[in-house]
Amino acid sequence: MFNPTREEVRRFFCDTWKKKTGDQILTPMETLASDWMAEHPEYHALLADPEGAIAQDYTPERGETNPFLHLSMHLSISEQISIDQPPGIKEVSEKLAKKKGSAHEAQHAMMECLGQVMWEAQRESRPLSPEKYLEALQKLI
Repeated sequence: MFNPTREEVRRFFCDTWKKKTGDQILTPMETLASDWMAEHPEYHALLADPEGAIAQDYTPERGETNPFLHLSMHLSISEQISIDQPPGIKEVSEKLAKKKGSAHEAQHAMMECLGQVMWEAQRESRPLSPEKYLEALQKLI
């Protein structure tokens, strides 16, 4: 299983953004990531500054969203939807997109559920429960 460091994740996003804005060829994963980056213009300046991005800390005390965590969650949820894992997430996402008016807004709502079940799993030193995750997602629709 691939477990990138914080710096590797940030470099991936910054390098991908540089390739996208430079009209270079992207891998399928870079294409997906760059599509989500394009949806977040508030991150563009940071993505264009790799050294600043690597040095930046995002803590709850600062009250800022970590753009790299946010983009990573978009990628995770997109992958979950594409393979329908946990089973039923694709249908939930489609219904939620209709309810919220866009797939982007649907994913933002889904992120809250994913973040909650991840936090609970870490707190309880257990693996993430796909059942709890899907149950939380279904409450959104």
